[in-house]
Amino acid sequence: MTIHSTSEESEAYIALGANLGDRKGTLVEALKRLNSHEAIRVVRTSGVYETEPVGYLDQPQFLNMAAAVRTVLTPEALLEIMLEIENGLGRTRDIRYGPRTVDLDLLWMEGRSMDTPHLTLPHPRMLERAFVLFPLSDIVPQDEGSGLHSIVTSALQDIDGKDGIQLWTTSVWDDGFGHSVN
Repeated sequence: MTIHSTSEESEAYIALGANLGDRKGTLVEALKRLNSHEAIRVVRTSGVYETEPVGYLDQPQFLNMAAAVRTVLTPEALLEIMLEIENGLGRTRDIRYGPRTVDLDLLWMEGRSMDTPHLTLPHPRMLERAFVLFPLSDIVPQDEGSGLHSIVTSALQDIDGKDGIQLWTTSVWDDGFGHSVN
């Protein structure tokens, strides 16, 4: 595997979700695997929200959260590592929007906009998903220069599905960074 990196460090936002097995343990392990990569550092994590499934409804509830990471990787290289982590944690893709041990979605990467067959940034459905917006709103700094905070705040005001989201715990990441609330 060739890892492509840039000379500049960027902040990226990743959505994490799990609804099979040890949901909390899987989210923690995914964070550990991200953070243990030499080119990725987890800097902030959201609270963990228990959410109802969307799309395919005949499945258990999810635990969803978001993480802010700092990396020198290109978006494509970061996505490749995220997919390897999913596979390593037992992710299978049998049913679209179906049950999964873990799901990692690259939502936003500082200063990057792209649309390829493998990756679209910003994530094309992140502003339509309450289970993404609630955790993301926990970790996007209010003074973030791209305006992402105001975009997320505005989207949260009108989003459907708020009733199906409950704060499950304020933090599962205790690696010195933890949860940050704006």
